[in-house]
Amino acid sequence: MAGWWRALRHAARRFPWPTNVLLYTGLYSAGDALQQRLRDGPADWRQTRRVATLTMTFHANFNYAWLRLLERALPGRAPRVVLTKVLCDQLLGGPITLSAFYVGMSILQEKDDIFLDLKQKFWNTYKTGLMYWPLVQSGDGTLQSAFAFLHRKEADVGGSHPGE
Repeated sequence: MAGWWRALRHAARRFPWPTNVLLYTGLYSAGDALQQRLRDGPADWRQTRRVATLTMTFHANFNYAWLRLLERALPGRAPRVVLTKVLCDQLLGGPITLSAFYVGMSILQEKDDIFLDLKQKFWNTYKTGLMYWPLVQSGDGTLQSAFAFLHRKEADVGGSHPGE
């Protein structure tokens, strides 16, 4: 397992954009397939393929560029800076990605009214996201940042603490 993580870290450092796009696409697609499974419905691979298409063509690219822009515009990890980045992401990035998801999926599903799902689902999804995403966001949003966080956690677990 350590070799796999090492290879992924190397790929993320060497090819950050394509690695992030592929990981985003894999995670979104797996999430869609898992949601279908949890609902006890039959697998709808066409739906999962649409999610993968939308993620690969828009979401992964937008998130990669957007989070890098935020990090460049607001560098650092001081609490005030992190809070500002999270607020910018929730007030600007969140609505853009949600809107693109609902409209994009409607286009790929060939719906007559491509804005209907957006109108019906946006606010509930946005409010739910406001309760979840600010709690899990950290770093600059890149895979390298996630690996740095994981590496710190591994070092904390593996190290000895005084008094133990």
